[in-house]
Amino acid sequence: MIVVKDLKKDYAEGDTVTSALRGISFSIDKGDFVSIIGPSGSGKSTLLHILSFLDRPTGGLYAFYGKSIDDMTDAELAHVRNKDMGFVFQAFNLLSRLTVFENVEIPLLYSDVPPADRRKLVEDAVQSVGLPEKINTETGKLSGGQKQRVAIARALVNNPSIIFADEPTGNLDSQSGAQVMGILDDLNQRGHTIVLVTHETYTAEFADRIIRLKDGGIESDAPVGKPRRSKDQFFK
Repeated sequence: MIVVKDLKKDYAEGDTVTSALRGISFSIDKGDFVSIIGPSGSGKSTLLHILSFLDRPTGGLYAFYGKSIDDMTDAELAHVRNKDMGFVFQAFNLLSRLTVFENVEIPLLYSDVPPADRRKLVEDAVQSVGLPEKINTETGKLSGGQKQRVAIARALVNNPSIIFADEPTGNLDSQSGAQVMGILDDLNQRGHTIVLVTHETYTAEFADRIIRLKDGGIESDAPVGKPRRSKDQFFK
């Protein structure tokens, strides 16, 4: 699904050039659950922005499903991002005065899904994160953990092939964070590719593989030995 070779990202300010990524290489297969971990300034957010088509590299290769990002126009990148990618953010990025249903429906408004088919897709997505009873509740009235679950439902509603999660537990208490990670783990078991950025080792270890970044390079890239967990255990 993803191939990265000698990827570089430089930022220039006047005569000063800062290298955020210093020639990193790896691949991600369909169905993988990968965590990208590292301290502040290690390059993990820069890498996520490039992988999710929100930025372009200054060197190296990034190919998504065999097509280089360099061969795609901004319009093509936007189309693929809406069709194949789902996003979960630390700050939720929900519209607080809209209901759960309305927030989850937003990606469908920019798709070719007929209006008659949207309700079922939204209801299924909300059900998958365990919040069917909140579907008509304004998101501003939900707890932090519930908001993040709504954000996951919104990421799912277009049935993307890959979900990018940027510090999804950063604003949550430990129990809510575990519930959110349980949902992501369950989605991976059902076939979704997950790429998670975090600074928390506990959160990273929900993945099958951890890529550790340091100073813009890969410090290690290794599998995680862990038992598979059921989403249901987090809602007891």
